[in-house]
Amino acid sequence: MRRTVELQEVGRGRGPRVLLLPGLGARGAGFRRLAERLSHLSRPLLVEYPEGALAACGAHALARQVREAAGEVDAVVASSFGGMVAAQLAVAGAVRGAAFLGSFTRPEHLGPRGRLIPLMGPVAVLGRPGPVAAMLAAWGRVPADEVPDVVPTTWRERMTTFLRAFSVGREAPPPPLRALPLSCVCIQGDRDVLVPAATMDRLAQDLPAGTPRHLLRGAGHVPYFSHPEACARVLMPWLMALTDAPLVRAA
Repeated sequence: MRRTVELQEVGRGRGPRVLLLPGLGARGAGFRRLAERLSHLSRPLLVEYPEGALAACGAHALARQVREAAGEVDAVVASSFGGMVAAQLAVAGAVRGAAFLGSFTRPEHLGPRGRLIPLMGPVAVLGRPGPVAAMLAAWGRVPADEVPDVVPTTWRERMTTFLRAFSVGREAPPPPLRALPLSCVCIQGDRDVLVPAATMDRLAQDLPAGTPRHLLRGAGHVPYFSHPEACARVLMPWLMALTDAPLVRAA
């Protein structure tokens, strides 16, 4: 059982260090395809969150654990709930930029669905997600050996999702990021059944003015897994532009 945040660097590239933050029940390993495509010009770090009872904390506490493990980094690329962790890192002054993939920084960005985040816990435990759930998340076929990278499949992962889902609402959400000197980008799949496409517009209102928005046709909730090439085409120039940018410091 993981008791702390674990990091795995992919490749031996140079350039900006970038954390790849998964959602509530996904594994950081699901980012590997995207990480490999970013690794020749950056240093991607796969992030695995703590498990079991240690998962009973919201995004603020989890961001603190991530920062203790990784230190200051250039950027974060976040999926789903990982966007809340990314926002907390940004507010703490730990990053230059944040990319949001089918993501949100506050539950209200999801509209009425934001109130249902705690239900993701019972769904993970009682619904026992498997190949069908992974296919819906990716909006396409997922190889059997990669299903665990997309949805929680072990008892420990399901209970971890349960605990974390109920912990989200126990912390105040991060404040809007629009006033920070932060570089952001949004990527959204138009077939996302968990985080609807309208989320991107709500999210963008809390981000710095002019934040680019990219809608990927045919992509579901995990575009980093299903459409790594398309995501990399958006992210590489954005990451390179961060190299000479000053690190945002907390006030």
